[in-house]
Amino acid sequence: MVPFGVPKTTALLCPQRPSQSRELPRMKVLLLLLLSPLQGVGASSHQVEDFRFCGDRNQTQNSSVIYEHSPATISIENTAQALIIKRPFLPNETNSYYVYSLPPALGRYRFCVYWFKANRTLRLAYGKQSFILGGDPSSSIIRRKESQKTERTSTSIFNVSYISKGGKNTSLENASEYFFTCGGHYFNEVKASPESMPICEEDVEEQLTALDSLIAQPPVPEAGATEQQMLRRKLGELEKTLAKVELEGQNQTFGKATVHATVLRVQPTQAPQHVAFASQREKGGEVHGFAVDLPSSLFIVAKEREDVVEHRVLLMDINSQTMFQDENSSRVLGDKVVGISLVDTVVANLSHPVVLTLFHNLLPRNVTPLCVFWQEDTTGSTGSWDSYGCTTVTGNSQTDCRCNHLTYFAVLMVSSPEITYIHRDYLSIITYIGCLISALASICTVFFLYFRSKQRDQITSMHIHMNLLGAIFLLDVTFLISEHLASSSSEALCRAGGLFLHFSLLSCLTWMGIEGYNLYRLVIEVFNAYHDHFLLKLCLVGWGLPFFCVTLIFLASWTNYGPFSIPIYESVGGKSTNATICWITSPLIHNVVNLGFFSLVFLFNSVMLGAMVREILRQNKKGHKLKHVLALFGLSILLGIPWALVFFSFTSGVFRLVSLYIFTIINSLQGFLIFLWYWTMVLQARKSPDSQSSSDSVKLQPNSSQSHLG
Repeated sequence: MVPFGVPKTTALLCPQRPSQSRELPRMKVLLLLLLSPLQGVGASSHQVEDFRFCGDRNQTQNSSVIYEHSPATISIENTAQALIIKRPFLPNETNSYYVYSLPPALGRYRFCVYWFKANRTLRLAYGKQSFILGGDPSSSIIRRKESQKTERTSTSIFNVSYISKGGKNTSLENASEYFFTCGGHYFNEVKASPESMPICEEDVEEQLTALDSLIAQPPVPEAGATEQQMLRRKLGELEKTLAKVELEGQNQTFGKATVHATVLRVQPTQAPQHVAFASQREKGGEVHGFAVDLPSSLFIVAKEREDVVEHRVLLMDINSQTMFQDENSSRVLGDKVVGISLVDTVVANLSHPVVLTLFHNLLPRNVTPLCVFWQEDTTGSTGSWDSYGCTTVTGNSQTDCRCNHLTYFAVLMVSSPEITYIHRDYLSIITYIGCLISALASICTVFFLYFRSKQRDQITSMHIHMNLLGAIFLLDVTFLISEHLASSSSEALCRAGGLFLHFSLLSCLTWMGIEGYNLYRLVIEVFNAYHDHFLLKLCLVGWGLPFFCVTLIFLASWTNYGPFSIPIYESVGGKSTNATICWITSPLIHNVVNLGFFSLVFLFNSVMLGAMVREILRQNKKGHKLKHVLALFGLSILLGIPWALVFFSFTSGVFRLVSLYIFTIINSLQGFLIFLWYWTMVLQARKSPDSQSSSDSVKLQPNSSQSHLG
């Protein structure tokens, strides 16, 4: 339904019924004129109406006035039981309609319907009664639509006249139903579908105002996704209204607050040209405005799909992220969301991209813009932002989003590591080569340790080293194949790869903790007692604890493992890509389990290494400085002390870049460094003339007991 927007310039003079007796005195004539049921209705009020429709109705039985909501137009229908008036403005209660009792006296009545654009109300004058339609419910009876069981019998309205646009008093043919649209245009086709009729500007503004008020309301924590879905449903209804709104020109913009809507008319031609649009510049916000460049291929696709007289492009300018909150609480640049759509056409896989340019302030150095679109979740979730099909081109004060489809777009503010793409390539190469070398070196060292075990206490230490090297080998191999598993089409295989990669990482951390405990036994304990099945108990902890953790996480939700996208941003050309590996999909589980567990292991092993340094300084034997330095270096590798460099990733600048290089080199080559340390200690033991033990150990003698480090 569409409101009237016709200016009133003249008043309609209503005919009066002449007196039937000339012999009556003048006062009686006037009295009969006042009491006549066909007495015309005078001026509606001191306020001048913008539109007026009048007619005569033959009331043959007790009847009423029914006021209802209609989706497209103002309509007036006459039946024997009621005079039915509909308009496109929602009543105070959307699930009810209003019934007004009419005078019980039968006969012919003159009625007029007045439209007041200023306060957007309809008033009905029926005989000597007056009704504000949809106004004060106390003057009407509110009933549910289901309660109306009366069969409608159509009767005609005659002596019809209405004030049209420009103030012309127009007479209409008798009919039982009339439709009016924007500008006072009249449709006398009773069979015409109201849904197919155009919609007025006032209806669009009303929907925009309602949507703005809903967005401005404080969020309800319990509502969550339900509230967002309700808002997006209202947004969809607004789009349907915009698809049928009557435009005054080729383009028209609606809205004055949070949501603005622009409708572009594009006439199909033999050689379609691209269409450009620029919004008005905004002040005071992060985003100053936007521009849209639509390729000609967009309208070629639309013409192939549907034979239309004109194309309509809808541009939704939303200055709020309320309707588009994902689970990660992603931050949108300037809270600006721009929707681009072609009416009644789904657009995807364009040969030439749609370009959306956002003009904004200078961005912080540690922030990288990323063009994304809103992906609705069919499972009932809130939805999410995705960058598939979009590329980002960044500038000093603008960001270009080039996408091959149409939907709602935004620019996310993503934390940037402040490292150029060249360093990222170097770090990736170091990681892959280091993991490959580390895996091979770990296997070689395991074989050497297995065949060189001597004393019983050394057997325990060497087997702990072997298990740690085995965990490092598994971690290197699973990391190398993780990205390849993510690119495969099997989601189950990727989940298994992510689970096994997590198991390998936890196993590696657990065995580094066991190395610290073994150091405690050898250095801190006064008596190095032998425990039955000690190595078996260590293996149950070293491999069993990680297995228990990953099983518990998997049973909690099998979706906790699977493809995990890591955004990688490149500064040259403004391109952005995603590196996908099979890993933990929940950032919370990663932070709590992995970082929490590593923090405990690192704290314990640091205390053990400190105790070892204290013991070395206490003995301070001459001629063993190099051996002690090598021992400390190897122990720090075994205990995973260099892994603490991960905490420096929260810094910035050159220091962060240096720490990332050191972390990548040492930890990707951890198995190889242990291999070098082992053979260096072997050579040092063989050259030492006072060596009293096997060539693969270093002796320290705290108090009266011997402690061996293999």
